[in-house]
Amino acid sequence: MTKILPFLLVLIGLHAHGKTIEVCKSCPVNSLKEGVATAMDYDTLLIQKGTYKEYNIVVDKPLTLLGKNYPIIDGEDQGEIITITSDDVTVDGLFIINVGTSYTSDYAAIRVVKSANFLIQNVVLEKLFFGIYLEKAKDGKVYHNKIIGDAVEEFNSGNGIQLWYCNNIEVSRNIVQHVRDGIYLEFSDNVLIENNISTNNVRYGLHFMFSNNDIYQGNTFENNGAGVAVMFSKQIKMYHNTFKKNWGTASFGMLLKEINDAEIANNIFEENTVGISIEGSNRIEYRQNDFVSNGWAIKVRGACYGNSFSENNFLYNSFDVSYNSKLNDNTFDGNFWSDYTGYDLDKNGIGDVPYRPVKLFSYIVNRTPETIVLLRSLFMDIIDFSEKVSPVFTPDNLMDNAPKMKKI
Repeated sequence: MTKILPFLLVLIGLHAHGKTIEVCKSCPVNSLKEGVATAMDYDTLLIQKGTYKEYNIVVDKPLTLLGKNYPIIDGEDQGEIITITSDDVTVDGLFIINVGTSYTSDYAAIRVVKSANFLIQNVVLEKLFFGIYLEKAKDGKVYHNKIIGDAVEEFNSGNGIQLWYCNNIEVSRNIVQHVRDGIYLEFSDNVLIENNISTNNVRYGLHFMFSNNDIYQGNTFENNGAGVAVMFSKQIKMYHNTFKKNWGTASFGMLLKEINDAEIANNIFEENTVGISIEGSNRIEYRQNDFVSNGWAIKVRGACYGNSFSENNFLYNSFDVSYNSKLNDNTFDGNFWSDYTGYDLDKNGIGDVPYRPVKLFSYIVNRTPETIVLLRSLFMDIIDFSEKVSPVFTPDNLMDNAPKMKKI
């Protein structure tokens, strides 16, 4: 991310030597295509308020496209609208609508192809297929945009912000709603995803695969088909995000699949079917997260080794931790559990009796989902008590030996 600021300073200096070309309906230059063709390197196209019915606008030189009072660029459902193929391009302050829909081409409102040092900011996108699509791009920023789709089903909708084979990109302060995946990354490394709001999307609020050394922090993922899916990646850092109200029979706040050497800290998982669903993920540190009123706070599906859970709050979840086997190689230490009924005779703030977060009933529900109708019944209390006394089906070494007496 350190490369972005020097780039912007250099770009501002270069623009000081370029000229400004006004684009309006009564101007000598009355279309964006004509403006791009007329401009020299590092010029600015100042696009006045109005509606410009254009698509396939190819920006193949270093330029700034600056909208005044949000001019509307209407693609009339014909195809892709703006394609950037040059380095050093800024798109700022446009209102882009009516991207074409195609099942063979991923038409986007704005596409960046093999370009560096770009800035896309203050753009509003509506009635779109894909929103902002970065393809083999690097050293750029997607900042403070609003992307509102009208997706209903996965098969005929695109993603809000998509990165494919990108490096060193910042995606921050965007609002993305009603698309397939709010933000999608594939083969994209060293990406910062920060302070975005991704809600009401058909599939995932954030979805990334085969992408390493990325950070996402301060984001909100609410009421999506599922919150976030993180797959086949390593060295991911996830801080201060909110995962809320991602409900459904196969929904979750976060899915981790084949993730290694990651940090998940200071996040809130509230009112999700599953807070975190974990499969084949190793050496991950979960600390100081809040799991509040979820169906399952954490669901471990197997092949997860060397993970640590410390100083987390588990508050009023139907099930705090669920395992599908008796094997456990993960540690739970110093967490607060709202269901803990132990005591603290020495008044040091740590329970004197270890806490077993895996209940036998959660094991039964994993094997036979229909038994969930017995939740909170006397039968459930009896079998959970018997398993606590003598573990047979749940991991006998899975316990928090230092449960906190007060919320952390």
